Amino acid sequence: MSGGQGRLAALAGLVLIGAALWLGCGVKSQPVPPERATPERIVGLRASIERKGILLTWERPQRYAGGGRMRNLARFDVMRASATGQYQKIAELLVTDQQRFQQQQRFNYLDKDVRVGETYRYEVISVTDDGYRSAPSNEVAITRTIPKPPPSPEHFVLPTPTPLP
Repeated sequence: MSGGQGRLAALAGLVLIGAALWLGCGVKSQPVPPERATPERIVGLRASIERKGILLTWERPQRYAGGGRMRNLARFDVMRASATGQYQKIAELLVTDQQRFQQQQRFNYLDKDVRVGETYRYEVISVTDDGYRSAPSNEVAITRTIPKPPPSPEHFVLPTPTPLP
C-alpha cells in the first residue's frame, strides 16, 4: 500500500469511528438536575368518612417541580400517622396508564384499617419510574366516626298531591 492509499484508509477509518460515536450517543441535551425531575407536590388531598373506612382522593400531578410536563409517573405512596405519631407507608398505588391517550386524573384510596374514635393524618407522595419522589402532599387529618345511616323508610312520609286546576 502506498503512502497516499494508507492515509486515505486511515482517514476513512477515523470518519467511520467518528460517525459511530456520534450516532451511538443517545443523549443530545444537557442533563437535568434531580430537583427539576421530581413530581410537583400534590396540594388537593382530601379525606372523607365512608361506611368501610376513610376515603382519600387527590388529583394526578401534571408537571415536574422544574415546570416540565410529567410523562413518567409510576406510583403513589400513601402515608398515614396517628394524631401524634410518625408517618408510615400504608399503600403503594401503581400508575399503569402512561402510554394511554386518556390518563386517569383522579385517584383514591380507601383506608379500611382504622378504628372509630381515632384521629389519623395522611399524606401522599408521587414517585416517577426513575425513583424521584415529590415533596409530601398537603396533610389531612380526620377522626373516624360512624357515618349517619340513611333515612329510615318507616318514617318516610309521602307528600300530599295537589289537584291540578
